[in-house]
Amino acid sequence: MAGELGYPSGMLVHGARLLLDPLGGLLWPDECTLVVADLHFEKGSAFARRGVPLPPYDTRATLARMAEMVRRHQPARIICLGDSFHDLGAPARLSEEEIATIEAMTEGREWIWIAGNHDPAPPDWLPGRVADELEIEPLRFRHEPTTGRAAGEIAGHLHPKAAIRVRGRRVVRRCFATDGSRLVLPALGAYAGGLDVLDDAFRPLFPAPFQALLLGSERIHAVTSSRLERIAPGLSGPMPAGAGSPP
Repeated sequence: MAGELGYPSGMLVHGARLLLDPLGGLLWPDECTLVVADLHFEKGSAFARRGVPLPPYDTRATLARMAEMVRRHQPARIICLGDSFHDLGAPARLSEEEIATIEAMTEGREWIWIAGNHDPAPPDWLPGRVADELEIEPLRFRHEPTTGRAAGEIAGHLHPKAAIRVRGRRVVRRCFATDGSRLVLPALGAYAGGLDVLDDAFRPLFPAPFQALLLGSERIHAVTSSRLERIAPGLSGPMPAGAGSPP
Protein backbone atom coordinates (compact mmCIF):
# COMPACT_ATOMS: atom_id res chain seq x y z
CA MET A 1 0.00 0.00 0.00
CA ALA A 2 1.33 3.42 -0.91
CA GLY A 3 2.17 5.70 1.97
CA GLU A 4 2.76 3.10 4.68
CA LEU A 5 4.26 4.73 7.75
CA GLY A 6 6.30 2.73 10.24
CA TYR A 7 5.48 2.82 13.94
CA PRO A 8 5.39 5.37 15.39
CA SER A 9 4.51 7.55 12.41
CA GLY A 10 5.26 11.26 12.49
CA MET A 11 3.48 14.23 10.97
CA LEU A 12 3.06 17.98 11.31
CA VAL A 13 -0.24 19.60 12.26
CA HIS A 14 -0.19 23.40 12.28
CA GLY A 15 3.56 23.28 12.91
CA ALA A 16 3.42 20.79 15.82
CA ARG A 17 5.32 17.53 15.39
CA LEU A 18 3.01 14.66 16.33
CA LEU A 19 3.25 10.88 16.39
CA LEU A 20 0.38 8.51 15.65
CA ASP A 21 0.14 5.24 17.55
CA PRO A 22 -1.46 2.30 15.67
CA LEU A 23 -3.53 1.61 18.78
CA GLY A 24 -5.37 4.88 18.06
CA GLY A 25 -3.68 7.47 20.24
CA LEU A 26 -1.83 10.69 19.41
CA LEU A 27 1.52 11.57 20.99
CA TRP A 28 2.92 15.10 21.15
CA PRO A 29 6.55 14.46 22.12
CA ASP A 30 7.49 18.11 22.73
CA GLU A 31 4.75 18.31 25.39
CA CYS A 32 5.08 14.69 26.57
CA THR A 33 1.33 14.40 25.98
CA LEU A 34 -0.84 11.46 24.95
CA VAL A 35 -4.25 12.24 23.43
CA VAL A 36 -7.14 9.78 23.00
CA ALA A 37 -10.73 10.26 21.88
CA ASP A 38 -14.18 8.75 22.41
CA LEU A 39 -13.46 5.98 24.89
CA HIS A 40 -17.19 5.36 25.49
CA PHE A 41 -16.59 3.42 28.69
CA GLU A 42 -19.51 1.15 29.62
CA LYS A 43 -21.27 1.27 26.26
CA GLY A 44 -21.73 -2.49 26.51
CA SER A 45 -23.52 -2.28 29.86
CA ALA A 46 -25.67 0.61 28.58
CA PHE A 47 -26.83 -1.49 25.62
CA ALA A 48 -27.38 -4.53 27.85
CA ARG A 49 -29.77 -2.49 29.99
CA ARG A 50 -31.79 -1.81 26.84
CA GLY A 51 -31.91 -5.49 25.94
CA VAL A 52 -29.05 -5.52 23.40
CA PRO A 53 -26.78 -8.43 24.42
CA LEU A 54 -23.27 -7.05 23.91
CA PRO A 55 -20.48 -8.72 25.90
CA PRO A 56 -19.69 -6.50 28.92
CA TYR A 57 -15.94 -6.31 28.37
CA ASP A 58 -15.55 -3.15 26.26
CA THR A 59 -14.28 -0.93 29.09
CA ARG A 60 -11.67 -3.51 30.05
CA ALA A 61 -10.49 -3.82 26.44
CA THR A 62 -10.34 -0.05 25.94
CA LEU A 63 -8.41 0.47 29.17
CA ALA A 64 -5.94 -2.24 28.15
CA ARG A 65 -5.19 -0.35 24.92
CA MET A 66 -4.75 2.89 26.84
CA ALA A 67 -2.49 1.23 29.40
CA GLU A 68 -0.32 -0.17 26.62
CA MET A 69 0.12 3.30 25.09
CA VAL A 70 0.95 4.75 28.51
CA ARG A 71 3.54 2.01 28.98
CA ARG A 72 5.04 2.67 25.55
CA HIS A 73 5.24 6.43 25.74
CA GLN A 74 5.29 7.30 29.47
CA PRO A 75 3.46 10.62 28.96
CA ALA A 76 3.45 13.35 31.59
CA ARG A 77 -0.01 14.47 30.46
CA ILE A 78 -3.04 12.58 29.09
CA ILE A 79 -5.91 14.36 27.32
CA CYS A 80 -9.20 12.52 26.74
CA LEU A 81 -11.17 14.34 24.03
CA GLY A 82 -14.69 13.82 25.37
CA ASP A 83 -17.26 11.02 25.33
CA SER A 84 -14.97 9.12 27.65
CA PHE A 85 -18.13 7.66 29.22
CA HIS A 86 -21.05 6.44 27.16
CA ASP A 87 -23.67 7.98 29.46
CA LEU A 88 -23.95 9.83 32.76
CA GLY A 89 -24.41 6.60 34.72
CA ALA A 90 -21.37 4.88 33.20
CA PRO A 91 -18.86 5.87 35.94
CA ALA A 92 -21.01 4.13 38.55
CA ARG A 93 -20.92 0.93 36.48
CA LEU A 94 -17.12 0.76 36.39
CA SER A 95 -15.71 -2.22 38.28
CA GLU A 96 -13.22 -1.76 41.11
CA GLU A 97 -10.54 -3.23 38.85
CA GLU A 98 -11.31 -0.72 36.09
CA ILE A 99 -11.23 2.20 38.52
CA ALA A 100 -7.89 0.94 39.83
CA THR A 101 -6.54 0.82 36.27
CA ILE A 102 -7.56 4.45 35.67
CA GLU A 103 -6.02 5.51 38.97
CA ALA A 104 -2.77 3.73 38.14
CA MET A 105 -2.53 5.50 34.78
CA THR A 106 -3.20 8.91 36.34
CA GLU A 107 -0.65 8.53 39.13
CA GLY A 108 2.05 11.17 38.73
CA ARG A 109 0.48 12.53 35.54
CA GLU A 110 -1.69 15.45 34.56
CA TRP A 111 -5.00 14.08 33.26
CA ILE A 112 -7.59 16.23 31.48
CA TRP A 113 -11.11 15.05 30.69
CA ILE A 114 -12.50 17.21 27.87
CA ALA A 115 -16.29 17.39 28.19
CA GLY A 116 -18.23 15.57 25.48
CA ASN A 117 -21.86 15.40 24.43
CA HIS A 118 -22.23 12.03 26.21
CA ASP A 119 -20.37 13.06 29.37
CA PRO A 120 -20.46 16.83 30.00
CA ALA A 121 -19.28 16.38 33.60
CA PRO A 122 -17.38 13.23 34.62
CA PRO A 123 -17.70 12.61 38.39
CA ASP A 124 -15.52 14.45 40.87
CA TRP A 125 -14.26 11.21 42.42
CA LEU A 126 -12.35 10.26 39.29
CA PRO A 127 -8.75 11.54 39.11
CA GLY A 128 -7.96 14.47 36.82
CA ARG A 129 -9.66 17.72 35.92
CA VAL A 130 -12.47 18.59 33.53
CA ALA A 131 -12.28 21.24 30.79
CA ASP A 132 -14.56 22.30 27.94
CA GLU A 133 -11.47 22.61 25.74
CA LEU A 134 -7.75 23.09 26.17
CA GLU A 135 -5.27 25.29 24.32
CA ILE A 136 -1.56 24.51 24.28
CA GLU A 137 -0.02 26.60 21.54
CA PRO A 138 -0.13 26.00 18.63
CA LEU A 139 -2.88 23.40 19.18
CA ARG A 140 -6.41 23.51 20.59
CA PHE A 141 -8.03 20.36 21.94
CA ARG A 142 -11.82 19.96 21.93
CA HIS A 143 -14.43 17.24 21.61
CA GLU A 144 -16.43 18.27 18.56
CA PRO A 145 -14.70 19.79 15.51
CA THR A 146 -15.80 23.28 14.53
CA THR A 147 -16.99 23.95 11.00
CA GLY A 148 -14.85 26.02 8.70
CA ARG A 149 -11.19 26.79 9.12
CA ALA A 150 -9.76 25.91 12.55
CA ALA A 151 -5.99 25.75 12.30
CA GLY A 152 -4.41 23.68 15.05
CA GLU A 153 -7.66 21.96 16.07
CA ILE A 154 -7.38 18.45 17.53
CA ALA A 155 -10.79 16.83 17.97
CA GLY A 156 -12.75 13.60 18.15
CA HIS A 157 -16.54 13.06 18.16
CA LEU A 158 -16.93 11.87 14.55
CA HIS A 159 -15.28 8.42 14.94
CA PRO A 160 -13.64 8.47 11.47
CA LYS A 161 -13.06 5.25 9.55
CA ALA A 162 -12.08 4.66 5.94
CA ALA A 163 -12.22 1.99 3.25
CA ILE A 164 -9.62 1.18 0.60
CA ARG A 165 -9.13 -1.63 -1.89
CA VAL A 166 -5.90 -3.58 -1.67
CA ARG A 167 -5.14 -6.29 -4.26
CA GLY A 168 -8.85 -6.66 -4.95
CA ARG A 169 -9.83 -6.90 -1.28
CA ARG A 170 -11.80 -4.18 0.45
CA VAL A 171 -10.34 -3.12 3.80
CA VAL A 172 -12.18 -0.94 6.36
CA ARG A 173 -10.32 0.52 9.33
CA ARG A 174 -10.62 3.26 11.89
CA CYS A 175 -8.44 6.21 10.95
CA PHE A 176 -7.07 9.63 11.75
CA ALA A 177 -8.06 12.35 9.28
CA THR A 178 -5.97 15.44 8.59
CA ASP A 179 -5.16 18.12 6.05
CA GLY A 180 -2.08 19.27 7.96
CA SER A 181 -4.01 22.10 9.59
CA ARG A 182 -6.40 20.13 11.82
CA LEU A 183 -6.65 16.52 12.94
CA VAL A 184 -9.63 14.32 13.86
CA LEU A 185 -8.84 11.26 15.97
CA PRO A 186 -10.43 7.82 15.67
CA ALA A 187 -12.60 6.55 18.50
CA LEU A 188 -10.63 4.38 20.90
CA GLY A 189 -13.63 2.72 22.53
CA ALA A 190 -13.99 -0.97 21.72
CA TYR A 191 -17.69 -0.56 20.83
CA ALA A 192 -17.50 3.00 19.51
CA GLY A 193 -18.03 2.12 15.85
CA GLY A 194 -17.20 4.63 13.15
CA LEU A 195 -18.39 7.09 10.51
CA ASP A 196 -17.14 7.00 6.92
CA VAL A 197 -14.57 9.77 6.53
CA LEU A 198 -16.16 10.49 3.12
CA ASP A 199 -19.49 11.21 4.81
CA ASP A 200 -20.93 14.70 4.37
CA ALA A 201 -20.19 15.41 8.06
CA PHE A 202 -16.48 15.65 7.22
CA ARG A 203 -16.87 17.89 4.17
CA PRO A 204 -16.94 21.23 6.08
CA LEU A 205 -13.76 20.15 7.89
CA PHE A 206 -11.82 18.95 4.85
CA PRO A 207 -13.18 20.65 1.71
CA ALA A 208 -9.93 19.95 -0.14
CA PRO A 209 -8.06 16.62 -0.48
CA PHE A 210 -6.85 15.24 2.85
CA GLN A 211 -5.16 12.17 4.30
CA ALA A 212 -6.76 9.24 6.04
CA LEU A 213 -4.28 7.47 8.30
CA LEU A 214 -5.63 3.97 8.81
CA LEU A 215 -4.87 1.96 11.93
CA GLY A 216 -2.97 -1.28 11.37
CA SER A 217 -1.78 -3.83 13.87
CA GLU A 218 1.78 -2.47 13.86
CA ARG A 219 1.79 0.60 11.67
CA ILE A 220 -0.22 3.49 10.29
CA HIS A 221 -1.23 3.40 6.62
CA ALA A 222 -1.47 6.84 5.01
CA VAL A 223 -3.92 7.10 2.09
CA THR A 224 -4.98 10.19 0.16
CA SER A 225 -8.71 10.84 0.21
CA SER A 226 -8.94 10.36 -3.57
CA ARG A 227 -8.07 6.66 -3.12
CA LEU A 228 -10.79 5.96 -0.56
CA GLU A 229 -14.01 4.07 -1.26
CA ARG A 230 -17.35 4.92 0.28
CA ILE A 231 -18.57 2.64 3.05
CA ALA A 232 -22.04 1.22 2.61
CA PRO A 233 -24.66 2.32 5.15
CA GLY A 234 -25.08 -0.11 8.02
CA LEU A 235 -21.36 -0.77 8.44
CA SER A 236 -20.84 1.82 11.16
CA GLY A 237 -21.94 -0.17 14.20
CA PRO A 238 -19.74 -1.62 16.95
CA MET A 239 -16.39 -2.55 15.42
CA PRO A 240 -13.49 -4.13 17.29
CA ALA A 241 -10.78 -1.50 17.67
CA GLY A 242 -7.75 -2.33 15.57
CA ALA A 243 -9.14 -5.64 14.32
CA GLY A 244 -6.72 -6.86 11.69
CA SER A 245 -4.63 -4.54 9.56
CA PRO A 246 -4.25 -3.59 5.91
CA PRO A 247 -1.60 -5.67 4.15
